[in-house]
Amino acid sequence: MSQPPALPTDSTTAALEALITVVAQLRSPEDGCPWDLAQTPQSLMPYVIEEAYEVVDALRQDVPEEIKDELGDLLLQVVLQAQLAQEMQRFTLQDVAEAITAKLIRRHPHVFGDTAGADVGQVRQNWEAIKAEEAKAQQGDGRLTPQLAKYGRSLPPLLASFKISKKAAGAGFEWESVAGVWDKFHEELGEFEQALKHESKARQQAEIGDLLFTVVNLARWYGLDPSAALQGTNERFVRRFAQVEAAAGESLEGYSIEELERFWQAAKANDSLKSEE
Repeated sequence: MSQPPALPTDSTTAALEALITVVAQLRSPEDGCPWDLAQTPQSLMPYVIEEAYEVVDALRQDVPEEIKDELGDLLLQVVLQAQLAQEMQRFTLQDVAEAITAKLIRRHPHVFGDTAGADVGQVRQNWEAIKAEEAKAQQGDGRLTPQLAKYGRSLPPLLASFKISKKAAGAGFEWESVAGVWDKFHEELGEFEQALKHESKARQQAEIGDLLFTVVNLARWYGLDPSAALQGTNERFVRRFAQVEAAAGESLEGYSIEELERFWQAAKANDSLKSEE
């Protein structure tokens, strides 16, 4: 059985302690920062989301200096939330660290225990089984609904849809074949078109949501990542739109849609050639 790794070096510990001290000073009622003192756990929620996304963007760009800076911004949000919780006598940063350390050890019995974990697939299976047992212990029953609801509350909508559908499918709520998913897609497309013609904006919104959820299920059946797919589409659009603007050389308002379409098709062809190089 492996033992937990050694504690951080003195320099690492000192750096973390310095950050904790600075955050505590910012929250000092006597001589702290007015902005920091005005914050609550809820008012800081947008910053947690924003910083997490900026970390992901830095990782995509793979620039070490930017990754370091963005991880620091995200770490600040963790320390700041813990500081506020400590002031409210809810928990401390030590509690946070101890809880995640215990969770990691508990969910890695193939490292810190005697459970076999010969490959990634087996490790993942063990991890999910342990998570399920933890959730069952917390909820008192085996219902999946609370976990699905948490995905819907806490994750970006596209990722939440993917996780919800995947978990429901794993519990047996699944089509027999991908043909059933395609049938559902055409059904939802028809209902959306019907709503656009005859129903309220709220119904139209609901129907396009159903259609998008079915597209997510199609991606899942074909082993595709819908979030990564849409991210790629966004990046391609921006890249090609930049070429359209460069070709226009001035405001796009001076061109007809037919001219802009020619610019777009040229940018698309150029982009496709570069991707094949």
